[in-house]
Amino acid sequence: MAAISRRRRPLALAAAVAVALGAGALAVTSASAAEAPLKDYELTWGIKQSYRSYVTGMAAGSFTPAGGATQAADNGAFTFAGGTGTYDSDTHAVRLGFAGSLKIASKLHGFDLTLSDVRFDSGAAEITADVTSGGTTQDDVPLADVTVTRTMTGMETRLTKEAATVLGSASYEGAAGDPLTVVQKTPPTQSPSPTGSPSSSTSPSPTTSTSPKPTGSASSTASPSASHTTSPSASASETGAATQGDIADGTLGWGVKQSFRTYVVDGPAKGRITASGGATQASGNGDFTFTEATGTYDTDADTLKAAFKGAVNFKGHEANGSYGLDLTFSGLTVELDGATGELTADVESLGKTSDDVVLAHLAAGTSDLKAEDDVISLDDVTAELTKAGAQAFGGFYTEGTVLDPVDLSVALSDDAQLPDGHGNGDGGSGSGSGTGSSGDSGTTSGTTGGGGTTGSTTGGVTGALASTGSDVPTGALGAAAAVTVAAGAGVVIAVRRRRQA
Repeated sequence: MAAISRRRRPLALAAAVAVALGAGALAVTSASAAEAPLKDYELTWGIKQSYRSYVTGMAAGSFTPAGGATQAADNGAFTFAGGTGTYDSDTHAVRLGFAGSLKIASKLHGFDLTLSDVRFDSGAAEITADVTSGGTTQDDVPLADVTVTRTMTGMETRLTKEAATVLGSASYEGAAGDPLTVVQKTPPTQSPSPTGSPSSSTSPSPTTSTSPKPTGSASSTASPSASHTTSPSASASETGAATQGDIADGTLGWGVKQSFRTYVVDGPAKGRITASGGATQASGNGDFTFTEATGTYDTDADTLKAAFKGAVNFKGHEANGSYGLDLTFSGLTVELDGATGELTADVESLGKTSDDVVLAHLAAGTSDLKAEDDVISLDDVTAELTKAGAQAFGGFYTEGTVLDPVDLSVALSDDAQLPDGHGNGDGGSGSGSGTGSSGDSGTTSGTTGGGGTTGSTTGGVTGALASTGSDVPTGALGAAAAVTVAAGAGVVIAVRRRRQA
């Protein structure tokens, strides 16, 4: 494993963070001590959901927690227990180290690494771990920057450049990681207060919660739930819009699947991605935006059906002018009934056309399809691959695989203003060697990649992608085997763009 530089960030949050602990959580041995010991903490973090899906899906790999670490059911997040550390009453920083290790391995894609000595530092606002691969260990590798909150639950994380190296793909640098939670495992029993010296008042108040709660200056933020603006109550103000009718316009932001985009452009496929016909792709191999929505809505019944313009093509594994991978989605349609629904698209494979294939089951965070300023907006709608969707991918992914989330905005009147920014989403930093560009409707509007690079070019610990396509099973190719020129092509699907009404 190539050397990974160790970064130490300044204690940027120290002035704004104050931690409140229960008296039983402290064992202050000296009334004047600046640091008090902490124990019995747990850290729960999933690294990144799409990475977990990649490891157990495309890479046919596994996660093996040990030494007190565990993983939640259904390929869930990881928990490291036995957390011990200190609270610094001068800087108000909580520093904790956790027991357990996590082995991440795939024989198919050729990576085997272990994370251990996982640490959380609220002052530096980061997660670090020791990373072992190929018999070499790098200590205290910064894996994610953390947005520290008062409750230290559901904290936002952003993967570092070093994490991208560890996971084996440059696309992870700067990408949003899974939320982080740090809590005390069991409430402490009430114990006598520290010594009666007047200076003992510098320790945190025993009357507050037993878990560290960064508080402090007015600039510190409240709990994550307080800052969200996407809840129904925040976005569903009464307007003069009709309760049902035709959709005037709209956009759909969707990345299909971040690991698949990386595989096509930076991985074994050495290919490219092309958005066309009104669809665009965010720069850096980012998500896609489909436009010019048409359809109907009914806010009383909480139903919506919207079809979007544009197509996206994934092409790779080229040899002698033939491609082992040539996959396109077009004619995307979202249909919602309350909080659930379906995402459909048209596909064409080897001259055979399949219209309205149900690619994913959708689950929104609210069942209220309310309009604000004549616009219905839904963000981070969960999308899970259906059986038909898995077949459309040629078995490249299995049924139930979580795809990239969907962002949806539809205008209910001609003068309604759609919000900007849809289509950036997960993996927006991308991994392509090219960047997206805009063009006229009906022409190619975005192209990423071209030559492409392999996941091994990032250096360090090889992880997210195999360096070649030769290790990927060919069973998923089916009838396409005759034209497949490199193993690992999940599907051979030609492009057919649905004509817009």
